[in-house]
Amino acid sequence: MDSRDRLIGEINDGIDTTQVGDNSNKSVLSRGCDPEMARRATEVLPPKLGNPEMVAVTNDDDFIAELQRKKWSVIFFAPGACRYDAVKSPIPGGRSLTAGWGLEEYRDLVRKHQGDAIKIVETTDERQVIPLLKKAFENIEG
Repeated sequence: MDSRDRLIGEINDGIDTTQVGDNSNKSVLSRGCDPEMARRATEVLPPKLGNPEMVAVTNDDDFIAELQRKKWSVIFFAPGACRYDAVKSPIPGGRSLTAGWGLEEYRDLVRKHQGDAIKIVETTDERQVIPLLKKAFENIEG
């Protein structure tokens, strides 16, 4: 089993048995740092979360373009990106504008484009991804 399979397994370990409502009117923009994990997450997570739209990006050009493209329900910083921040290392995929940024600067950027009420989800633990995203969807109107 490769490390990505293990991480996907840990995401699945976070699934609980509570029913998930229809979240197909909601959306998640995910900023991660591993293109393969981003691809897998967009396959694995939506069915477990009530089928929200999910876009996963791994560089800041795409992240900023998506922040400007539409109003998102939730912004999600993937565990790998959060682990880089936790050790004070730059998150891979940065550009000249965002060189050396940590999550604090990314949160400011998100609020600049999405407003102060945007729900931001962060975790370094794959087992927390699904529970935290499910919680973030509560009381969001689409």
